[in-house]
Amino acid sequence: MTGTLLMSLVSCLIAISQASLINRCDLARVLHKEDLDGFEGYSLNDWLCLALVESKFNISKVNENADGSFDYGIFQIDSHSWCNDYQSHSENICHEDCQDLLRPSLLSTISCAKKIVSGAGGMKN
Repeated sequence: MTGTLLMSLVSCLIAISQASLINRCDLARVLHKEDLDGFEGYSLNDWLCLALVESKFNISKVNENADGSFDYGIFQIDSHSWCNDYQSHSENICHEDCQDLLRPSLLSTISCAKKIVSGAGGMKN
């Protein structure tokens, strides 16, 4: 029993250490630098809330969807429409490899997010 508990604890610590987290203030600085404050009618707070809800500020987060596509990065950008993950057919509207959306620089992610929210559905997309 103790061995199982120890293995579970080690597994959790490994998973936490592999996450690439950015704190809220650092993300705010990056977004402000990229001039997202007020972009398409959304405030800096809207973008920060989106990152919190979608990934809890985890730049390297990847989730599989029921349709077989994946959501990538801090804003959980879907591979079905927005990026190329080489695993399934993608429209690749952002002209990005999905793995690029996991980079700490966030430039590819922000560029793609701007395209997504500038569409008809806005931030609901």
